[in-house]
Amino acid sequence: MNDRKTNRREFLETMGAVGAASALMGSGTALGGFLADKPERLAIDGGTPVRSSGLGSGSYGPLFYDEVEEQELLDVLRSKSPFRRPGGKVALFEQEYAAHIGAKYAIGVTSGTTALYAAMAALEVGPGDEVILPAWNWYADYDVIVLSGALPVFAEVDDSFDIDPGDIERCITPRTKAIIAAHLEGCPCDMDPILEIARKHKLRVLEDCAQCCGGKYKGKYVGTIGDIGINSFQLSKTITSGEGGAVTTNDPVLYERAFRFHDVGVVGRSFNESIGGGVLAGFASCNFRMNEFTGAVLRGQLKKLEIICSALRANAKKVRAGIADLPGLKLRKSGDIEGDLGMRIFLDMGTRERRDQFLRAIRAEGISANGPGGSAILPTDGRVANKATIHPDWPSFRSPQGQAIQYGAECCPRTIDVLGRHGGVTIGPKYTEEDVADVVKAIRKVYLAMHKA
Repeated sequence: MNDRKTNRREFLETMGAVGAASALMGSGTALGGFLADKPERLAIDGGTPVRSSGLGSGSYGPLFYDEVEEQELLDVLRSKSPFRRPGGKVALFEQEYAAHIGAKYAIGVTSGTTALYAAMAALEVGPGDEVILPAWNWYADYDVIVLSGALPVFAEVDDSFDIDPGDIERCITPRTKAIIAAHLEGCPCDMDPILEIARKHKLRVLEDCAQCCGGKYKGKYVGTIGDIGINSFQLSKTITSGEGGAVTTNDPVLYERAFRFHDVGVVGRSFNESIGGGVLAGFASCNFRMNEFTGAVLRGQLKKLEIICSALRANAKKVRAGIADLPGLKLRKSGDIEGDLGMRIFLDMGTRERRDQFLRAIRAEGISANGPGGSAILPTDGRVANKATIHPDWPSFRSPQGQAIQYGAECCPRTIDVLGRHGGVTIGPKYTEEDVADVVKAIRKVYLAMHKA
């Protein structure tokens, strides 16, 4: 679904009379229910840009910092007790975050990467196992599989930039243990077919929500749909404490394993009292504990999560409505357009050359625009293609299967194609009606110029 059928009436209702008038002013008039744009010389060709000053977005969370986070931090400072403790800021954040998204358990950790590592431990991923992940993803997902001693197996992405459910079964072997469903750049994966495949093959599903905090799939928050989920609160994420992460699950055993792994094998510090002292013995673990200062900021930010998400979605919807009648328009696919965060509006320009031309022209109009970001085409990265590890005898690539698997561009041609032809504009939660109208005007101006060329 890409909202291409949105008509002018919906556009007017969505934008509001003032916003719609602003969007139309200078760019066209209504003809037959569609917008007839007057040809304008592009800024990149010497014409007048839509905006004289650049329109970007920056990091969302800090835009909403105020006395709420300040008071939370002062509480910790004045307590002189910044170490995680029962009843402290981290424990409260865990309870509040779990309740907010509808998970039974949440664990605050130091980063999204350490959350992934704890999730791997919870799922008992180790030597001899394989984990399927999308070829377009952040390094952490690949790294935690390797550092667990297991073997990463890449699946292609589809036009959502998320893992293609239709390519997963090709990657399954008797050694497959889990599938990583990464909800990338604010776009939820199509979870139903992923879960169906996982159930069919008795596999676990790990949701990586680092780039989709607050996203939903069919009314449920991402991170509560699979067996276990993770989130990141790094600077570029929906809400942020600079660094930080969380593990979420509804399974008490997965919770206990992840909790023990993040806290040197013990369960004594703010362990969820609803499951008593646990059922597992200790095992070799790490220290990924969140501190009270981080927990304090996140308690404040959590209060703003829905404000940020609602503003992003509303602005993205206005942009989609404002360009819906463009001829031949093809937008990024979404697993759930209503639950999508709307962080970017991506257009499929057909080829990389046309995509790059589109992005250069949009930026010249004063609008922030880029190709897909926040991840990498992992199989093409040198250290991935060369299977570089911290020790030559690291188990991930020592098995016959590990030695046989080949990475590189040849294992993800469709992913390379998809990402190369999509370009998008940034959406900010504090964009004004005028800002949104400028985004719409810039897209229309450039797209139509290119369409007529």
